[in-house]
Amino acid sequence: MASIDANSEHQWIERVKSGGAVPLLEPDNCSNGWATPSGDIFKVRGPEYLSTKVKIPGGEYLLKPLGFDWIRGPAKICEILNNPNSRVKKTMDDELAAGNKPFIWAFNLQLPSKDNYSAIAYFVALNPIPEGSLMDQFVNGGDSFRNSRLKLIANIVKGPWIVRKAVGEQAICILGRAVSCNYFTGENYTEVDVDIGSSMMASAIVHLAFGYVTTLTVDLAFVIESQTDQEFPERILGAVRFSELDPASAKTIEPPPCGENAGNIQSSLPTRLWKSIGQGFTHLLHTGSQDGSQSVPIYVNGREHEGENNDRMEK
Repeated sequence: MASIDANSEHQWIERVKSGGAVPLLEPDNCSNGWATPSGDIFKVRGPEYLSTKVKIPGGEYLLKPLGFDWIRGPAKICEILNNPNSRVKKTMDDELAAGNKPFIWAFNLQLPSKDNYSAIAYFVALNPIPEGSLMDQFVNGGDSFRNSRLKLIANIVKGPWIVRKAVGEQAICILGRAVSCNYFTGENYTEVDVDIGSSMMASAIVHLAFGYVTTLTVDLAFVIESQTDQEFPERILGAVRFSELDPASAKTIEPPPCGENAGNIQSSLPTRLWKSIGQGFTHLLHTGSQDGSQSVPIYVNGREHEGENNDRMEK
């Protein structure tokens, strides 16, 4: 997909970038803000991955960064791009009315907490999606394909040891195999709502991390996994960095009710359950640090996997 020169960026993109509850800042200095990290800090499958298992730097993203929302609501926030209270939806509708046809991608990470936080990364394609491409298959295909292909690469850039130990170095997972994902597609958008609370293990890790959120810098990259020679090398859709987020800075939004399959289950769990999970993680990590032989298991590509080297199954 052709890149757009920074000097010719549409003004509406700049408005969306700067219009969230936390500001757009430089990657090296984005406290309580967000930024776009370099694609080369992520490793993706190279052109001969099936035979060599060699990964390469991610390079240029397929999509342009559009924005980041740090929001909360009285209920779990779902289908944000069909929410009349969403600032991005309002802008999207205005552009359509003006005759423009940007295609917006949203990745909504629904965090398991009683206050229903969501961290949402937005990206935009200003050119038509190539027919038959992985992006085209994702947008127009079924949930089975999406669940088997959408990959998250996560990296704790800065944070306390306990969180880095739980997540590992550049953790990789196929989202639809690790947690419940709901997909929404319209004429000019596609959205993935990632229900982190649907997995007890993922919930425990995120709940632990949330306790240190004001000290964390996190990079997240979204990839449609390549699996055949014709699909290599992998390309990153887009990535976001958020740093030292203040829960108090999250903007409150009134969400419409979630669908039956995306109900607000986790937010109703007692706080003491999350506390006990977090304490259990603390004990696990403390034990592992003493004898050097234990690490926290996470799930990569749907299988249990040790947290010290999250990507070793692909090497």
